Amino acid sequence: MSEEKKIVTMEELAKHKDHENLWLLIDGKVYDVSKFMDEHPGGDEVLISEAGKDATEAFEDVGHSDDARSLLGPMFVGEIEGGAVSVKQKTAVSTGPAAQGSSNPIFMFLPLILLGAYVAYRYVA
Repeated sequence: MSEEKKIVTMEELAKHKDHENLWLLIDGKVYDVSKFMDEHPGGDEVLISEAGKDATEAFEDVGHSDDARSLLGPMFVGEIEGGAVSVKQKTAVSTGPAAQGSSNPIFMFLPLILLGAYVAYRYVA
């Protein structure tokens, strides 16, 4: 027997942003964190500031532990309409001339070369 997943729209999510009724969107999933407000180690202000919108980036930036992530399960409301949107995008590596010039191995050794020149000037000369 499979349970039908609840789909939450962004409009519905936006309605749930007060202390007694607070939903967060994290990685495409909506969670009702209302009962967790007083227990949240970071305080309720951080939850309220992300209420009713996509809180994925704020959640990931803090670096929550696996234990913190496991607390989300019982708070699950449903999935956001349209699926998860990737908040963090990896920066593409450029292979253009500017990028190639700055990745020259000489730049890695430049501080060592300068240090060697300083030591030679200071103690040899």
